[in-house]
Amino acid sequence: MNTYCGRNSGRAARCMVALAAVTVFLMVGSRTMGQSENTSSKASEAQAANAENGKKLFAKYGCYECHGREAQGGGLNGPRLAPDPMPFPFVVSYVRHPLAEMPPYTDKVLSDKDLTDIYAFLQSRPQPPSTKTIPILKH
Repeated sequence: MNTYCGRNSGRAARCMVALAAVTVFLMVGSRTMGQSENTSSKASEAQAANAENGKKLFAKYGCYECHGREAQGGGLNGPRLAPDPMPFPFVVSYVRHPLAEMPPYTDKVLSDKDLTDIYAFLQSRPQPPSTKTIPILKH
């Protein structure tokens, strides 16, 4: 932990948020393991979702303000969500009951259908280009 977090207070804060996210992931993961039928239906919904609508909803609900327009993180604000988002059950649980500064998005605010569309948008984000293909980064 010391090698990543260091003594820089900004880095330490990011480290604590990352550790909290991992802890939540482990807790939610163990809780959702027994919900395979529900998880399977939600995963199917996510696959049938509309990524283009998800992109609009990502902007409408202000997700981009912390996570960036392409969901690749917003510096000190919000973590990278894409590409390769966390498993859908974790995303649903965290969006509904966040631990950090993110406001909760209950099903009264953000429907399950809208959340599946946002997840489809996250899944649709391409991988960033390899540093080997960026001329200024070649040595």
